Amino acid sequence: MSAPLPLSNMRSLVWPVTLAAAAFLMITMGARQSLGLYVSPLNTATGLGIVAISFAMALGQFTWGAIQPIAGAFADKYGPGRVLAIGLVALSLGFAITPFMKGEFALSFSIGILMAAGAGAGSFSVLMGAASQRIPAEHRGMASGVINAGASFGQFIFAPVAQRLITGIGWMGAMWSMAAVTLLALPLARYLRGQPKPAPVADAPAEQSLSSAVRDSFKDGSYLLLHAGFFTCGFHIAFLITHLPGEVQLCGLPPNVASWSLAIIGLANIAGSLIVGWSVAKVRSKMILFWMYFSRAVLVVLYLAAPKTDITFYLFAFGLGATWLATVPPTAAIVGKLFGIRYLSTLFGLTLLSHQVGGFFGAWLGGIALDAHGNFQWMWYADMALALAAAFCNLPIREAKIAKPAAQPA
Repeated sequence: MSAPLPLSNMRSLVWPVTLAAAAFLMITMGARQSLGLYVSPLNTATGLGIVAISFAMALGQFTWGAIQPIAGAFADKYGPGRVLAIGLVALSLGFAITPFMKGEFALSFSIGILMAAGAGAGSFSVLMGAASQRIPAEHRGMASGVINAGASFGQFIFAPVAQRLITGIGWMGAMWSMAAVTLLALPLARYLRGQPKPAPVADAPAEQSLSSAVRDSFKDGSYLLLHAGFFTCGFHIAFLITHLPGEVQLCGLPPNVASWSLAIIGLANIAGSLIVGWSVAKVRSKMILFWMYFSRAVLVVLYLAAPKTDITFYLFAFGLGATWLATVPPTAAIVGKLFGIRYLSTLFGLTLLSHQVGGFFGAWLGGIALDAHGNFQWMWYADMALALAAAFCNLPIREAKIAKPAAQPA
């Protein structure tokens, strides 16, 4: 293992490490979050039907979450560089082979397993764990917000670009283009690998094993409540990422309304992520999560009551985007407060798995609802109810009040 980093060196790495992780996440999440734009072209080209394609997307949601604690454990033990590089290659290969997948099983493999596992290995648990282990504690909230904003910026960039590529060169050409673009992040994996880990800190005893840390975490009621709330977040996001283009189509609006709505979600979440990242050092994270989940329930009510125009979708996207992935920094902060940062990649990865179990159901049940009823009305009701449940799940979480800074002597 490399020599421990002195605190002065850790401070000098705050921005290089944070920006490298944010840029990496911009590419992996930007490519992944634009997949909903391919649902209609895939259905037309393969004739597999919306339920089969929704299942492949739903399997991808689950796989993306399932790989997080595994990738996090490897990163905690061996360092993040190789994990990130392998993830990128798998993500690129998934995009490259999807146009050749004509059957339901084959499509489920390329999108639901290979592509999703690759994106998951290069996602939040590994990147936030790597950053947290390389920068001082007082900068971690801000860094998590910036990294999270990288994911949102990727969605803002990739969604309209993917739609333009689909329109211009076809969905297969767009997939192959994405396969090439994702490999641009490989140098960043090498950079993150090159940073040594700091010495163990007091909030996570060095002698504790990974298996012991995992067992202890699941005995903690606060950790389980955090999982319950994050399950709903995954349900909400996966439903919209997969089926928002279909909702736009049902409302008789052109496809570019969907791509721009996804882009607006990403743009709004850049600001939301930065604000929330700054706020976790000043406000208890469980209260931030309560208000974000509660606001989503209100937004769904307003959306259902509003006329379905392009402006309605854009306003809904902006309001939703303010909290879209901004749930990640306070959730990661609570995990760090409860258990320390030594195994943060693994323990936060397990929380992300709960998120993606919800994502599986959000993507899959959306397709079933559309096939059975011809619309997503019942999904919107479920979305609203779960958002309210998630809000109130966070209130009992054990989290100390934020300590006020000591007054400076006159």
